[in-house]
Amino acid sequence: MKKIIVAIDSFKGCLTSAEANQAASEGILAKMPEAKVVQVPVSDGGEGFMEAFKAAMGGEIVEVNVKDPLMRPIVAQYLVQDDTAVIEIAKASGLTLLKPEERNPMVATSYGTGQLVVDAVRRGCKHIIVGLGGSATSDCGIGMLRAIIDAFAKHGNWDDVCELDDVHFTIATDVTNPLCGENGAAHVFAPQKGATNEHVLALDARAKRFAEASARHMGRDCQNMSGAGAAGGLGYAFLQYMNAECRSGIDLLLDTIHFDDLLQDAYIVITGEGSADRQTLMGKLPFGILQFAQKHGVPVMLIAGCIADEKQLLDAGFSRVACINPPGLPLEIAMRPETAKENIRKIITLFRVDEL
Repeated sequence: MKKIIVAIDSFKGCLTSAEANQAASEGILAKMPEAKVVQVPVSDGGEGFMEAFKAAMGGEIVEVNVKDPLMRPIVAQYLVQDDTAVIEIAKASGLTLLKPEERNPMVATSYGTGQLVVDAVRRGCKHIIVGLGGSATSDCGIGMLRAIIDAFAKHGNWDDVCELDDVHFTIATDVTNPLCGENGAAHVFAPQKGATNEHVLALDARAKRFAEASARHMGRDCQNMSGAGAAGGLGYAFLQYMNAECRSGIDLLLDTIHFDDLLQDAYIVITGEGSADRQTLMGKLPFGILQFAQKHGVPVMLIAGCIADEKQLLDAGFSRVACINPPGLPLEIAMRPETAKENIRKIITLFRVDEL
């Protein structure tokens, strides 16, 4: 009986990781009914991060009344297992919470993420894991810090916040950008959140002023640390004010689920994402899966809705790279969940048995 591990990232706007995994598993079992298929829901810090950790370690989903990026009341969730909380910032401060015409990082706030942190601390959580992905904000985490100050500070400033002294924060992201400059949060990420060219310059200047003021006040400067530019600068706020540890999201998840142990007797791993190209090799989830599997000599097949730079992907070590969509399929049809599921099932059944 061949053990096949399926660990596919979400196809953003189309399928969750669990849905993609299930479709691939159905394709495998249609081809090889005797196979042992192990499904691993995965996320590198963005969409599906909380759900992936729940599948990995169990726990209770907690619902909290918070503010969305435009300070409107919503209900957001996070995960609690013993004294560990897992927060996916997109649940409270995500781009998907806004209509396209509402996107404006000049006003969007991370306040709701701070409310999730406050709730977790009040529940007694001593380790808070934060998935930084999918944010609508570019506020350097100022909104999040304000929510924590509003809840815990006696005199309205950060120096009064002592409830976080015994709490360890780990931020999970595949983003290595600094806070400011050409490679910073505003220039690289704000345009996709609705920022104009003028907004980008204003946001970058605002971030620089905030970082310089924070450095003077605290005696250290985290603005150039890897991950500081993640989630519109939320990474910076966690690094600067919470002394957070920054981890690759996929490495953190795979360590949590003891992926090395799962690979011990595996025959092959199937991973994937919505669009795969040379950027996949810059720390994205499928590459993290590949690196773990290579240590055990387990081949990894990569599927995606769109493939570019196939040679680079194969040279990096993927044993097979395959696009699930037939040539000429219109994007609006390919993005339909049922179409994507069927195409995943079909592409798997087209693999040779010796590949599986």
